Amino acid sequence: MMMKKSISLLAVIALLMIVNQSLSAQEKDVAAKLFYAELCGPGIVMSANFDSRFKPNSKIGFGYRVGVGFGVEKFEDKLGEILNDGNFSSYNEGVTGPFYSVPIGLNYLFGKPRRISAFEVGAGVTFLSHKVSLYNYDFDKPGHLIGYLTIMYRLMPVYGGLSLRIGITPIIGTAGDFFPTGALSLGYAF
Repeated sequence: MMMKKSISLLAVIALLMIVNQSLSAQEKDVAAKLFYAELCGPGIVMSANFDSRFKPNSKIGFGYRVGVGFGVEKFEDKLGEILNDGNFSSYNEGVTGPFYSVPIGLNYLFGKPRRISAFEVGAGVTFLSHKVSLYNYDFDKPGHLIGYLTIMYRLMPVYGGLSLRIGITPIIGTAGDFFPTGALSLGYAF
């Protein structure tokens, strides 16, 4: 009888050690990276992005994003010549074609480390291949970039899997105009 109790006790202790080791291993495998497709937002029309935290194996805290996007839009090289009375002598309608975007930025995720949801706040710049008329460019200024902010709600499984991001992504044009836009992202956390 004593032998059966000892064997049962050893079996329970071994089982507890295995479960504890399994839980410890799971703690190291927190999904801290995210690959996602995004509609609208900093990629302008559509983009593919990679997002990660600076601290390894951490689901919250400071991180970064980098992406590649594209769209089709009328882009212009100049708006036309202004006559002395302030009227346009001609208006260059521009050319319809593809443009490419590269959004890069920093973000911070607020939340609890073992929760599926988080709140994201970030900022960055998007480099564009052409000056597109979507965000009121100041065509006299050089460069092809716009600024953006992100305020997002994120559903991201702790140990990886399908992820969803939704929120607002205000865009700041080169003329200093502020455009309240939104974004929707679907991806995979790993």
